[in-house]
Amino acid sequence: MQRWLFSAAFGLIALPAAAHVKWFAPFIVGAAPASPWNTLQDPWFWTALGLVLLFFLATRIVERTAPGMLLLSGIDHATQPLWARADDFMRAVIGAFFIAVFSVGGVYLTPDLQTPSEWVSWAQLAIAAGVFWRWTMPLSALGIVGLWVLALRDYDFFHLLDYLALGLAVAGYLVLAASGRDDRQLRFRVLRWGVAIALMWSSLEKFAYPDWFYPLVEEKPFLTFGLPRDVFIPMAGVAEFTLGFGLTGTPLVRRLSALALLAIFIAAVWPFGRIDLVGHALIMAILVLIVADPSPRLHYGRALRETLLGIPPGLVLALAGFTGLYWGLHAVVYGPEGTVTAPGATHRPSAEYPHDAP
Repeated sequence: MQRWLFSAAFGLIALPAAAHVKWFAPFIVGAAPASPWNTLQDPWFWTALGLVLLFFLATRIVERTAPGMLLLSGIDHATQPLWARADDFMRAVIGAFFIAVFSVGGVYLTPDLQTPSEWVSWAQLAIAAGVFWRWTMPLSALGIVGLWVLALRDYDFFHLLDYLALGLAVAGYLVLAASGRDDRQLRFRVLRWGVAIALMWSSLEKFAYPDWFYPLVEEKPFLTFGLPRDVFIPMAGVAEFTLGFGLTGTPLVRRLSALALLAIFIAAVWPFGRIDLVGHALIMAILVLIVADPSPRLHYGRALRETLLGIPPGLVLALAGFTGLYWGLHAVVYGPEGTVTAPGATHRPSAEYPHDAP
């Protein structure tokens, strides 16, 4: 029993919480999602949620103590050189990301958004070049949004919602950085919220379409840490959602959440390869800056959100809101029964991905 509980707790930081399933396995975006009631009746969902709440509450208690403040001060000191050059770091990563996507070729912004248009790759090289001059940064921002809009020609709106929050956040950052406003906190807050929303949104796939993850679990059974797949997948979904939610929290909560996510993303590179590294490069860079961000307090709702009593209802409201939006938008776009079309896939049949064989 003790070993089982340890495995269950460790499963909260499981690798598939980082790997984007659409990059590695077939999927049908229009298929009707599983009912949220299935998740609400799953005891492992509640177990995972309880463990995360304990982590948040314990972190907040420690944050108020002298050792907690000393820890925050130590993080500030260790990351101060990076924070002093945060804009240079972020612009360099954005440029490197679009150069990598240009080199890969044949995609709009991420591995599952494939396109035969060669000029799209050259547009991404232009976006990379534009981030190094203040007057061209807004043009790069426009290019990012433009590629997302252009992808609507070939991909469903609901599919592209996976990348909307992060794309808008990066574009917003470039516009704010080019504006000359002396408000670093605002532009990095935009990035932080963009990553948080992107992670919370994408995590819902693990509840709506757990069968999408079955091929990955079958190919790489070590990912589940010995847990049954139907125990592991909802717990991984809780991990991704709640750590995304944690990025919006108080300083120690958001920094530890960012460190946990960084550990997950870095560890995921080994089983999932360079596609995962390139695809998540922007998120990983923003997580590094969240760890370095010395902002001492929240920017809104402090009276409630900085209290212990504010954490559980905040998390519940976030879960309810994102769940309602995800399932509600899917029903609006595809109808209550969904629309089953040919499955999407980002790879060809191979020994590495046997589930995609004809």
